[in-house]
Amino acid sequence: MQQELKRTDNLVANALLLMRATGIRIGECLDLSLDCLRQLEPDRWALHVPLGKLHTERLVPADPELRQIVERILALRASARPSYLAKSQPLLLPRSRRQTLDKTLRSVVAQTAKRAGCFSHVTPHRLRHSFATEMLRLGVSLPALMQLLGHKDIRMTLRYVEVTQQDLQREFHQARQNAGHSHRLPALAFPKDIPGAGLPAICQALESTRHLLEMYRRQLGDENGRRTLRRLDKRLRAVASQLQRIHTEEERRKNGDGLAS
Repeated sequence: MQQELKRTDNLVANALLLMRATGIRIGECLDLSLDCLRQLEPDRWALHVPLGKLHTERLVPADPELRQIVERILALRASARPSYLAKSQPLLLPRSRRQTLDKTLRSVVAQTAKRAGCFSHVTPHRLRHSFATEMLRLGVSLPALMQLLGHKDIRMTLRYVEVTQQDLQREFHQARQNAGHSHRLPALAFPKDIPGAGLPAICQALESTRHLLEMYRRQLGDENGRRTLRRLDKRLRAVASQLQRIHTEEERRKNGDGLAS
């Protein structure tokens, strides 16, 4: 799809490429200022994203490819209709009306997706999901991704983790089907730093189990199964809480005995 947009190479196509390269929302793209590309240091650039959906502004790191997209938009902008430029002097993307440009972006991304062979309906927000998924696959941490996307709550960012898990599950099972021989699933080992069978080790093992159950729950398509696993997680959390209280009481008792002696 990106190749289709690059071949089109007009103002709207480059605006969509900009959204794909940064993960910004369509409203944020429409509100980008003419000087949105900021030089922070001699070799460091960033795209200044104005106040958006959550009333936050941020700086998204800009690599050479992103800077090239912005420069191309500026070059195409110069040949836009004078009436469009007059109505949007401080903005990167010229338009007659904001709503009209919004509809154009949505229409073009859907048409481009069809030409690229996408059978499902694609919206500009899908470009944001693709950016987030790509960043996760490249190893960007969730806290860093939260800042890139302009989220205030990590739970909002976690929605993108499910997309990645679905991709991994699909590719993994497809690889197994295409393989000429069977594979054995690796056995899951507990972390090496769990020191034995004391209460802290048991609590840590429970936490690891809860994490694995949650990852498994997210890939289930059966809602009944998901609800069952949520109930099981609550029970494990209650067990961990009780064990933690026992451990605290033991520590308090040991400290008391030490003071008495």
